[in-house]
This record gives sequence, structure tokens and C-alpha cells, in this order.
Amino acid sequence: MREQNRAEVVVDLDAIAANTAALRERVGRPLMAVVKADGYGHGLVPAARAALAGGADALGVTVLEEALALRAAGVTAPVLSWQHAPGEDYAAALAVDVELSVNAGWALAEVVDAARATGRTARVQLFVDTGLSREGATPADWPALVAAAVRAQEDGDVVVTGLWSHLAYADAPTHPTIAAQVAVFEEATALAREAGLTEARRHLANSAATIALPHTWYDMVRPGVAVYGLDPLGGDPAQYGLRPAMTVRARVALTKRVPAGTGVSYGHTHHTAAETTLALVPVGYADGVPRAGGNRAPVLAGGVQRTIAGRVCMDQFVLEVGDDEIAPGDEVVLWGPGDAGEPTAQDWADVLDTIHYELVTRVGGRFTRVHTGSAGVPA
Repeated sequence: MREQNRAEVVVDLDAIAANTAALRERVGRPLMAVVKADGYGHGLVPAARAALAGGADALGVTVLEEALALRAAGVTAPVLSWQHAPGEDYAAALAVDVELSVNAGWALAEVVDAARATGRTARVQLFVDTGLSREGATPADWPALVAAAVRAQEDGDVVVTGLWSHLAYADAPTHPTIAAQVAVFEEATALAREAGLTEARRHLANSAATIALPHTWYDMVRPGVAVYGLDPLGGDPAQYGLRPAMTVRARVALTKRVPAGTGVSYGHTHHTAAETTLALVPVGYADGVPRAGGNRAPVLAGGVQRTIAGRVCMDQFVLEVGDDEIAPGDEVVLWGPGDAGEPTAQDWADVLDTIHYELVTRVGGRFTRVHTGSAGVPA
């Protein structure tokens, strides 16, 4: 049996593959698994391989470095990279057949320059801002971007493979902005099709829309957090056939008996009510454990859910465990799938007034990441 590290993030690759398969079966059309931000904290390359083993047709990343890392690891599936600033090394992306999202005319011009310099046809996708007001060409700028892309395609510099956008309120499936964004998206994609971009694949649905909004599925869906088994609607992922892939755990480093009235951790925001045992857990906010979890966040220790006692420190936090038999070396689970009584990332998100996306992507530091399962593991 493998010896457990002092503190580790355990990622179940088989769960990622099974989640991908469940989502792919749900929609019955191509699926792009989003593996940006180091695979949502699960590991970029292992998560990508597991998603592909589960039936993903393509992968999505934010920046070129992520796309190039996938290619360097031998991942050959289609990869789309979508967040670029002026002066990006598009030549490196074209050399390994990375698809590029384009938001504006200047960006398209840079991609065309790279295509001409390398002699390679760039595969591009056009992003329209339908109401999120982040990346994307506004409806006012969209016709000019489409026209420029059509000219570049006719010149042989690019081939437009996708037309896409992103929803602001998909996690609130009845919100009126959804219908408004869908209307803008359909108008924008119709304009592009009429201009000659008839082969470009349309995609709009993120994780929440993949689960709850079938009318947004179009030609492909683009789930992210759901691939890792987390419910984007904030509920129980099992109802959609999903299982959280991440377990975060550490081993107790020290225990001590203290009397009633003992102040615990910085600022003494917690005091013991009776003689008790304190257990020191050697991870803190430098490792991505939110400082706001002090006196609020749950963990599993000794088979019982307990609340962190006092403030989370940079390198450690404390539990009050009463008279329970907990010793140095015993396991403490911060969050996991929840089926062994441990809290889930959603439980942490609820008490901290945040989202599980933030928790799984920020955890790291001195945690050791461990991958289990066989999905996508090279032979």
C-alpha cells in the first residue's frame, strides 16, 4: 500500500473519465472538456488524458502555454486556446496545430501574420460577446470581424472552425439573460453562416448549461467543472451521474491536552469550553486552505465532522477534538466526494460564501498531488 504523504490532493482519474462519459452521453454530440487552470487544480495533462479516455472530442484551455504543454506531453486531440494578448507567439501554436480563439480584428491580423510567416493555415474560432461583457467581439464589432475572417479564409490563411460565446447566468437556468444571450448568439452565428462560414461549429454551453439547458447545446458543449464531478448548480452531482474526483487530506502533526479557557491560534478567536485535546493539521492558507475557514469550515477527523478551531494560519490550522482518540499521523479530510462522511467542496463553498471552483483551483502549495485510477494513463 502506498504511504500517505503529509498532505495530499488525491485525484481519481477514473472519476474524471466517467464524468466525461456521463456528460457526453447526456448531450449526444461532441464535447470539449475544459482543462484550463491546471485541469481545475486536478493536473493539466492527467486530467486531459482522463477526459479523452471518457470520450471527450476536444480540449479547451485559456492560454497558449497550457495548449503547448498538452502537445509537449503527447496529447494529439484538438485543443482550443482562447485568451491572448498582443504579441503572442502564434507561430508556436500553429506549429503544433492548436486552434486559436479570436476576439477582435487586431488579433485576427496577428494570427494571419503568423500563418503567412510559417506557411501554415491557422485554425481559428470567432468569439462573440453575447452579454457576459468579458472576452469577445461586441455585436457592433462582430460583422467586421466576420468579414475579415471570411477574407482570411478565402486567402487560405485561416480556416474558421468555430463560432462561440459564454453565458453569464447558466447556473440560474430560468434567468432572463439566458434567452437574451441565446437570441444574440443565434443572430451572430446566422450572420456568420450567411457570410460563408458554414462549416464552423457553434458552441455556447458551459457545465451548467450542459446539465440544465438543452436548447443551448448547438453543435458541441463545453463543460469544465462538471468534468471533475462538481455540480455547477450547487447541488448533489450524483443526480447527474457525476462524482467529485478530488480528495484533499492531511495527517495530524501534533496533539496536546489543554485546559478549559485556552485561546486557540492567532487572535484567540476560539476558546476551549472544557479540558480538551487540540490537533494540529499542517496545512494553511499558503497551501490554498482559505483563511476565512477559521471557525467555519468542516473537516473529517476520527470519523467525525469537526469545525476548524480558530484562525487558519499560513502553514497550519487547529482542531478541537475533545476526548476522542486522535493521534499524530491520523488522517484529516478537508473535502472529498462525501461518501465516507467527509465534507465536500460544496460544503466548504457554502460556509465560506464562495464557489467550489475557487476551492479546487486554489488548493496546492505544499500539498502533494497524487493521481489514482487508470483512465488515460500511458501504457
